[in-house]
Amino acid sequence: MSEAPPDPPPAANWRDRWYVIIFEHDTPAGKRFDVWLLWAILLSVLVVMLESVGAIKARYETLLLAAEWGFTILFTAEYVVRLLVVRRPWRYAVSFFGIVDLLSILPTFLTLLPFVSGSQGLATVRSLRLLRAFRIFKIGKMLTEADALKQAVSMSRAKIAVFLSAVLIAVVIVGSAMYVVEGRLEGSGFTSIPTSMYWAVVTMTTVGYGDIAPVTPLGKFIAGMMMLFGYSLIIVPTGFVSAELVGNKQKAPGTLSLRTCAACLSEGHDKDASHCKYCGEPLPA
Repeated sequence: MSEAPPDPPPAANWRDRWYVIIFEHDTPAGKRFDVWLLWAILLSVLVVMLESVGAIKARYETLLLAAEWGFTILFTAEYVVRLLVVRRPWRYAVSFFGIVDLLSILPTFLTLLPFVSGSQGLATVRSLRLLRAFRIFKIGKMLTEADALKQAVSMSRAKIAVFLSAVLIAVVIVGSAMYVVEGRLEGSGFTSIPTSMYWAVVTMTTVGYGDIAPVTPLGKFIAGMMMLFGYSLIIVPTGFVSAELVGNKQKAPGTLSLRTCAACLSEGHDKDASHCKYCGEPLPA
C-alpha cells in the first residue's frame, strides 16, 4: 500500500502576503507595488503644485480637488495596511518613513476643520516618500555608502564641535570689533553687537547679502580678513569627514540584502543571515 502524499503547506495568511508585497523590496510583487506607489506619489505632488497656480485652479478646481482626495484616501488605506501587517505597529508608526507617511495624509484631512486654512499645500511633504526609490530600484550601494557617511559624521562629531566653537568665538570677536569700529558712524548698520555678529556670519559664509557693509578703511580691512578666513574654513569639516571615511573599513558592496525585519523594520542584513542583527527576530526567507 503506497504511502499517502504529505499535506501541502498551509497558505500564508493575508497579513504575511501583504507584508511581502509592501515591505519586501526584493520580490517581484513588492517591486511592482513600490513602483506604482512612486507613480502615485509623483502624481499627487504634481496635483498639489498645479493647485497652487491660480489660473489652473480656477479652471480645474473640482478635478484637482477630487484627485487630491483620491490620492489621500489611497495613501490612508496604504498607511493603515502597513500598520496591520507589521508585528509591532508602533515601531513602524514612530519610524522615519512611518512619520512621513502619516504627515503625507494629514494636511488634506486638516482642510475639513473650519479653523484651518492653507494646510493642503503642506501635502508636498509626501515627496519625501520618494526616498523609497533607493530601496525599490536596487540602489544598494548608495544605501551602504549612506551608512558609511553617517558613521563618519558620527565619529567626527567631537572635531566638528571644536571647529564650530572656534567659528563662534571668531564671530563674537569680529562682531564686537566691527561694532567698535563702525558703530560710531551714523547709518552704518552696525547698531549693536548682535547685529554685527549677524554681519560676521554672513560674511564668513561668503553669502554677502549687502544689507550691512563697512565704510571705514579699518572696517573694510577686517571684512577682507573675515572673507579670507571664511574661505579657508570651508574645507575643514569636509576634511574631518573624509579622513574618517578613508579610515573606516566598510563591507564590500553587494554583501548586504534589502530584506526587512518584520519586527523592527531594519534593513541592511547579510545575505546569508537568518536572524535580524538588531533585534534577533527571524528574517523572512
